[in-house]
Amino acid sequence: MPETPVTPNAAYKAVPTVKVDGQLNDRVTEQLLAMEMRECEGGMSSVELRFSNRGTFAGSVADFAFEDGAVLKLGAELTIGAGDVDSPTEIFRGKITGLEETFPADGAAELVVLAEDSLQAARMNQRSKTWENVSLADVVRQVASNLGLTPVVDGLDQNIGTQQQFNESDLRFLRRLLARYDADLQIVGSNLNASPRAQAQRNTLELDIEGELRSVRVLADLSHQVSQVTVTGWDYQQGKAISATSQKTGLGAASGKNGTDWLQQALAQRSLQLAQFASLDKGEAQALADAEYSQRARRFVVAHGVAQGNPTLRVGSYLSLKGLGPRFSNTYYTTSTTHRFDTNSGYQTEFAAECAYLGGAS
Repeated sequence: MPETPVTPNAAYKAVPTVKVDGQLNDRVTEQLLAMEMRECEGGMSSVELRFSNRGTFAGSVADFAFEDGAVLKLGAELTIGAGDVDSPTEIFRGKITGLEETFPADGAAELVVLAEDSLQAARMNQRSKTWENVSLADVVRQVASNLGLTPVVDGLDQNIGTQQQFNESDLRFLRRLLARYDADLQIVGSNLNASPRAQAQRNTLELDIEGELRSVRVLADLSHQVSQVTVTGWDYQQGKAISATSQKTGLGAASGKNGTDWLQQALAQRSLQLAQFASLDKGEAQALADAEYSQRARRFVVAHGVAQGNPTLRVGSYLSLKGLGPRFSNTYYTTSTTHRFDTNSGYQTEFAAECAYLGGAS
């Protein structure tokens, strides 16, 4: 598969498109100095926009650009497109939650606009609630309904019994449950997407170190790898101790040997036991063991890179990294991205990605 082009056009003009309350605004476009959009596993993306806040408009004397509160104001909705300016791809939709003004000694005043996506409402409300006889899908759907989002749930229908939300925000509670069962959530447009981590795949991109991949640092690390994970606890309904062990397979689409195999070859077998759980059933114990083993195994090889700005490079993208030699040229899963633009460096995308396998002979 050839490297994925960021645009079909001969020239790539990548300037962010910013809509405020659904409308383009010439002053917003002209005064924009920089953009930074951040996202990671667990959901809730955020954006920081930096504007020049001084200018001369309609022939008047120099004045502040945005101090009338007519456009950039707390609570206004931002929609940001990135990529080719002629056909931008939406990378963020959310509301302004913070405004900052800076007055440097050697330059004009700047306005910094901070915004978060729709999950900010789930972050801000704390509650205590007993969720009786529910599945993860039930919890996702209820949180999505509270936020006015459309739930898109893949799997997660297994009943997980009664769960206690104690003085937690909906976002923290949902993240905690999903992590316990090795699942993830992301907002895509007006949808709240949730699925088992092993089934999450947003798209597939190829990046070559001699092409759109500008730089990358890759680390294979055995320090957190284990041969197996065992979870022990007490089943209060059955009145007996229980345990579950995981050496889960199916850790992604990459090739090579996984961290468990390299651990045994290079050092020795190493088992991890988790025994801090007072109340479990067999299914929950197995889910915990599988989640802990899988999360460690997937982080065996981690890449941090910078690519030419690409709005389709997002959390959940499968990245085929090429030109890194037989050890590290492989397929990685993207776990975080930062989309940056400024008037000096243009548009670039920073990413972190992970892979459970190491190739080559070393």
